Amino acid sequence: MNKKFKLLGMATVLSCVTFVAGCSGEDQAASSDGNSKESEKISVVLKTLSSPYWKYVEAGAKDAGQELGVNVTVVGPASESQTMEQVNLLEDQVSQSPGAIVVAPSHPDTVVPVLERASQSNMPVLLVDTDADIKGKTTFIGTENFTAGQEGGKLLASMLQKGDKVALLAGALGNPATDDRVKGAKEELEKAGMEIVAEQPGDSDKAKAMSVMENLLEKNADIKGVFAANDEMALGVLRAVEAKGNEVKVIGTDGTQEAVESILSGNLAGTIAQSPYNMGYQGVENALKAINGEKIEERIDSGIEIVTKDNAQKQLEFLKSISE
Repeated sequence: MNKKFKLLGMATVLSCVTFVAGCSGEDQAASSDGNSKESEKISVVLKTLSSPYWKYVEAGAKDAGQELGVNVTVVGPASESQTMEQVNLLEDQVSQSPGAIVVAPSHPDTVVPVLERASQSNMPVLLVDTDADIKGKTTFIGTENFTAGQEGGKLLASMLQKGDKVALLAGALGNPATDDRVKGAKEELEKAGMEIVAEQPGDSDKAKAMSVMENLLEKNADIKGVFAANDEMALGVLRAVEAKGNEVKVIGTDGTQEAVESILSGNLAGTIAQSPYNMGYQGVENALKAINGEKIEERIDSGIEIVTKDNAQKQLEFLKSISE
């Protein structure tokens, strides 16, 4: 059974979960899968290739290229905070005139000019994970991030008492995906009567989030809960919490394998899983449809899955089946 059929089968059972596979690459890496249809080339520009989440997106895109018979190139900067490096990579890919381009913009405003030029030249432009206001874009494929944040906030609130102090960790400044997750979580936490004592960027980085949390605990030792806009930050927060010996419920976002394993170990309280593998796969799949002149939906919701200790084992088994 190939990965595509695994994906479809598990989607029926789990609704929408995080799909995992991955391969390591250089910090500013490019990877391509050659085939006989050299005229059909699709470029994929991600926020980075250095974190598990984006490796899942990369894996989905590359698997789609192999299964659908197109040449797929995947590139990304060393970190999500390197927005101008992403723009440079994007300009380089567009200059090579691929049949279509799939982009997860770190900072949407910075990519608008180059993507609108690509669209004006009749190149299909597809956005994944993070949307942007691009004239002529073909579609957006990804999670409704505000909704994901709301679910994370509800989950965290269900584990706390009214009046408890909580903190929110966003991604890099100006990243709309992580900003929307934090806004959604904040809305639900405030609605549930929690006291939000801090809202800070963690740059979607484990080490940075750990440092931020260490500082927060110095000022607010009685924090009872944290919502982090991605799992890397959630795991960094967890390290800081464990070092202090505090009892803090930590909720992440993305549903990475490391996060799911942490949930099973009784450490991370939960995560709101996305479908990065599916985003990558559907990005390439719909790019090919656009190249062939097929009509596709203007917005494709890849959905979310709430993962706690109750269903973490099932999630982990699925993630491992995709990575084999």
